[in-house]
Amino acid sequence: MTYKKLVPCIYLYRGNAVADADNRTVIDLNPIELALFYSRNHADELLIFDLSETEKEHQEALDLIKDICAKTDIPVIGAGNVQRMEDIKKLLYAGCKKAALNYSLASNVAITAEVSLKFGRGKIVACVSSAAEITSHVSLLEEYVEEVIVTAERIIREAASVSQRPLLVSVPRVSLDKIIELLSDPVIIGITGNGINNNAKELLKIKDLCKENGIMIHSLEPAMDWAELKKNQEGMVPVVVQDDRTAEVLMVAYMNEAAYMATLQSGKMTYYSRSRNELWVKGDTSGHYQYVKSLTADCDKDTILAKVLQVGAACHTGSHSCFFHDIIKPEAGTDANPFTVLDRVLAVIKDRLVNPKEGSYTNYLFDKGLDKILKKMGEEAAEIIIASKNPNPNEIKYEIADFLYHMMVLMVDKGISWEEIIEELAKR
Repeated sequence: MTYKKLVPCIYLYRGNAVADADNRTVIDLNPIELALFYSRNHADELLIFDLSETEKEHQEALDLIKDICAKTDIPVIGAGNVQRMEDIKKLLYAGCKKAALNYSLASNVAITAEVSLKFGRGKIVACVSSAAEITSHVSLLEEYVEEVIVTAERIIREAASVSQRPLLVSVPRVSLDKIIELLSDPVIIGITGNGINNNAKELLKIKDLCKENGIMIHSLEPAMDWAELKKNQEGMVPVVVQDDRTAEVLMVAYMNEAAYMATLQSGKMTYYSRSRNELWVKGDTSGHYQYVKSLTADCDKDTILAKVLQVGAACHTGSHSCFFHDIIKPEAGTDANPFTVLDRVLAVIKDRLVNPKEGSYTNYLFDKGLDKILKKMGEEAAEIIIASKNPNPNEIKYEIADFLYHMMVLMVDKGISWEEIIEELAKR
């Protein structure tokens, strides 16, 4: 089953989002917020072009792309400023799901096989702007490239006639009818460019039009009708809301049928306020929206578990979660959740940096500086290797714990959080 996709495009230039590759007019001073806007409006992927002109600008663009990949939850295709395999590696390591080769450049064509074999064919796409760029390299595209981005609508037919690769077509500002017409074409896998950017607020409408025209598109299609859920005496179902990234329980609210349908239609968590007797979209007042990641009914079908992308705080008090009044709390050191243990240790190390404590070994490391921290990490890594030769596994545990502690000192020194490490691991 092939789903068509809507792919907004961000053109990065000197830290800003600009109109396109040929027009450097700034359209947004905050590309990260623009990426989040596209993500929250139900884009399927995001294409980012790096238009930087110097090595310094290029590195800054890569840092921005990395932040975008970390903060949005849609796949990113990285493109621009690719000269050698190392540039593809940088885009993928920044968090891009795919990296693009520009087939207008001979240097990009030359590394197609190399990067495809190194990183996997599924990671590589090609940008073409003329039929000749396809006909001259059709064998390379067929063997080593997952997808072709066509940057000129006029060459769609030529591209389709010689390539079996899915075509992602970049179009300028067009009408919704034109977008539906293009998506109806069996050779087109999706639409990108300003044709999507300028209709970003209408992506849900475009997806509804696709469904009306029999076009397969990703959307919030419930596997369970409202009628199948068991309601309370008020005709409502309680909803337990959980942060999709951290699994933290954020709040509990209620839905009636109208709130359920509005949530599915908008992708924003919508509830029924029993005190005000009205529907309310979480975030309409505060800006702290909850974007649906999944909805799951429990075994009795009388409660919904909603996993969401939470913007800001879930609680009206400003707390991230509504659950913060301790009734029974585990004793210090008894929490077995490994993530919270590591996070708590990291918090203590951060506190030592801000509030030094006399006699603290952590402060001793900070005072001695980076070279001392790195030296200790090297020593602890060697201790793990030595302990691994010992048949008793307990010694290995001790040495790994020592290494993790020193690693966390380094993380604090460099301003790195566990969340960033875990996000990086999740990409691999």
